[in-house]
Amino acid sequence: MSARIEATGLAVGYGHRPIVEGLNFSLQPGELLVLIGTNGSGKSTLLKTLAGLVAAQSGDVNVLGAAPGTQHSLVGYLPQHPVSSHTLPLRVEDVVAMGRYAHLGLTRRARGEDHRTVQESMERTGAIAYKSRPLRDLSGGQQQRTHLAQVLARRADVLLLDEPTAGLDLVGRQAVAELVAQERARGVAVVMATHELSDADTADMVMLLAQRVVSQGSPTTALTDAALRECFGFTQPH
Repeated sequence: MSARIEATGLAVGYGHRPIVEGLNFSLQPGELLVLIGTNGSGKSTLLKTLAGLVAAQSGDVNVLGAAPGTQHSLVGYLPQHPVSSHTLPLRVEDVVAMGRYAHLGLTRRARGEDHRTVQESMERTGAIAYKSRPLRDLSGGQQQRTHLAQVLARRADVLLLDEPTAGLDLVGRQAVAELVAQERARGVAVVMATHELSDADTADMVMLLAQRVVSQGSPTTALTDAALRECFGFTQPH
């Protein structure tokens, strides 16, 4: 079974300044890699590199057997601060439908399958309840559910999620965990950045970052008290 993502000796950063170096990992279909660390630790930069938005500093990395950013229709990326114009009266349904654009291209019109995928994605995140409302009128949590639905509508083989539970209550966080489990069940490889240790409970691999790799491995191996103290300065409750 070929890896969805492979990185060897990868360094990520901006300009000529690496933030994290020596990244080595491989992610198979259905596997979950959870990135944990404080702001500025390198989590978002790694995700942007995998999405093809930031060039790798050095090393080798491929996503679905190709260079990052070249498989647009097969990779879904949820940034930490999604950008959807608040100056336009975009409805929730409009925003979610953007998730199908990579499949439609410049010429093909949306078909029944595309509309069904958009509706299903909104149902899965709960955004269906306010699908006709302008995005700018929604709460932070409702906007997060909308952007997550947009990513799900892509029906990608790889999901890159940057703080997907931000702004969500406990029920919302549990719903995201269920969505991730469902995507993994159909063979999607998921890389998720988070501050929540509980998000790592079902991960195949955890990477604890602090502008370097503090620890890496299974949740039990990576999230030791010593590693957490080194990363955060104190031990977080499990």
